[in-house]
Amino acid sequence: MTAAAMDIEQARRHAEETVKRSKTSFGPGMRILSKARREGMYAVYAFCREVDDIADEGGTREEKLAALAEWRAEIDRLYDGAPQTPTGVALLAPVRAFVLPKQEFILMIEGMEMDAKGPVIAPSLDELAAYTRRVAGAAGQLSMPVFGAPKGEASDHFAISLGDALQLTNILRDVEQDAAEGRLYLPRELLEKHGCPLTPSEISAAPGLPAVRAELAAMARAKFAAAREALKSLDWRVLRPALLMMGVYERYLDKMTARGWANGQARVALSKTEKAAIAFRWLLAPKI
Repeated sequence: MTAAAMDIEQARRHAEETVKRSKTSFGPGMRILSKARREGMYAVYAFCREVDDIADEGGTREEKLAALAEWRAEIDRLYDGAPQTPTGVALLAPVRAFVLPKQEFILMIEGMEMDAKGPVIAPSLDELAAYTRRVAGAAGQLSMPVFGAPKGEASDHFAISLGDALQLTNILRDVEQDAAEGRLYLPRELLEKHGCPLTPSEISAAPGLPAVRAELAAMARAKFAAAREALKSLDWRVLRPALLMMGVYERYLDKMTARGWANGQARVALSKTEKAAIAFRWLLAPKI
């Protein structure tokens, strides 16, 4: 089915429903955007969600890679003006209106291919950086034009630094959950430095795990600081959706740091009240 044959409003509703079903923390930030920008972000998020689901959900390695290859073909069709999927159709107007870079869609797919070929287990620091650039940095680079940020070094630095910070924070939150699924995103160099096993099944009880987490937390905090430095050259009003996410994830990092890195603790979460306070600070009265 071509874009001409598919109802554009139906495609936009599909993207919006994908965001609603996910209950993502990104949702409130998207809703403050103007209609065209909001629809653009819904479409970008739907793409990211769908390729992530391919990598994370059931299926053989071959099936996952085939599905991701089909998304590569869909991105080609999208840039030829003839997408065939609901999300592809929803992306057509944003790609044109906001000049979204095709390579960032491909980088996102590459990141999901890394997971699909995996599981990822104890990557090197360089491999982890390549992974976070793809699965998080690409999302940031696709979002910046939709927000209305100017193209340039400051925007790139902000998007990539913040993407790294968010992804590293997620890795810290999800060590036990990832391990239960046979994954281990903690970098090999840190694991070896602190005498930790390189196997997911053993990592959760490793005596050196708290020190690994503490070092990775310092790396995440440095990325947040780099994003904040880049923000000084940008208009914070344009980036309010990203700032909301920055506030939420910095709070996750703060809570984990404050309670310490001892093994066996529950995954950190935020209450609705905490999230509302963060929204007020970053959407109405930011302190950069």
